[in-house]
Amino acid sequence: MGFNTSIVVQQTFSSALSTLQRVRELVLRYGWNTTAYQILNPGISYWFSSAQDAVIGYVERHGVRIVAGAPICQEERLPQIVIEFERASAQQGLNVCYFCAESRLESVLRNSARHSMALLGAQPIWQPQTWPLVFEHHASLKAQLNRARNKGVTVTEWPAERASRNPELLRCLREWLATRSFPTLHFLVEPMTLERLYDRRIFVAERQSKVIGFVMASPVPQRDGWLIEQIIRGRDAVNGTSELMIDTAIRALGVNDSAFVTLGLSPLSRRADIETEPTPFWLRVVLGWVRAHGRRFYNFDGLDAFKTKFHPQRWEPVFVISNQSYFSPHTLYAVAAAFTQRSPILAATQAIWNAAQTEVRWLIKQKNT
Repeated sequence: MGFNTSIVVQQTFSSALSTLQRVRELVLRYGWNTTAYQILNPGISYWFSSAQDAVIGYVERHGVRIVAGAPICQEERLPQIVIEFERASAQQGLNVCYFCAESRLESVLRNSARHSMALLGAQPIWQPQTWPLVFEHHASLKAQLNRARNKGVTVTEWPAERASRNPELLRCLREWLATRSFPTLHFLVEPMTLERLYDRRIFVAERQSKVIGFVMASPVPQRDGWLIEQIIRGRDAVNGTSELMIDTAIRALGVNDSAFVTLGLSPLSRRADIETEPTPFWLRVVLGWVRAHGRRFYNFDGLDAFKTKFHPQRWEPVFVISNQSYFSPHTLYAVAAAFTQRSPILAATQAIWNAAQTEVRWLIKQKNT
């Protein structure tokens, strides 16, 4: 009897769509963490509670389930969902690590002897309704907008139907990725999201009818907020393009009285006001070294400064939480692997090689000029 592979493929595709729809429904109903909507991105696996009233998005690396943010469920169910998920993971010999957890999960696990945590950084928060005052009170920011406008840059919102898999947006994304020294990262910084826009909003910068950048905003449903998930600049973007895209997007998001907007995590930022430092000493040393010496791969200070120049109304702490009494180097390695999708050591080696090649090309160019 013949075997019809097309039927199997169609069934698998339909099953995947059905799962995504279930996830989306739960995210729209219970999504509170800033990263909640990002579990709809490619590459995420899903766990559903036995009552089917909660979902967790995660990736599995080196015996650890790295959770994207926190469980998505009713607030009063959060402690029970954590217990159920961690028991299910333990039955498979897996540990659990919640990456980009915020105050709700942190408050549940703060005094748990079975969990350890570290401060990842902070995320800046604005009220969209008062956002215009940022530019009225800071001439340097207004000047950036004028630079872009004077060079003919316009920013408009595109409907999802137009933006989805749009070749001009994909071309712009490829140009932006080509400027990164580090190999393309995934998980909570997954760049390939244009095929899963759903409830997202896209604001596109154009100059002389050519796309030169775009901003993607993802909803935080339970808090009536928005995460600026991506800020993409193409090869031909001029000074002020990013600022103009962000300004246009936040003003548009404020029209419907959204409660807040954030530009997302600023890794290793020290701007969050917390009572005690939960990060183990060894990890503080490692992260301090990365911040000081990893600039050629990821400019932590530059990203922090970029977000700070918009004068946030407040900074919220963001945590990584492990279901181990001591946050281990193994867990840190698993977290890194969640982003690189391969050996973090190999990814770092490639980044060093890419950076060296870039510097050689720069030196040759300088010598020839």
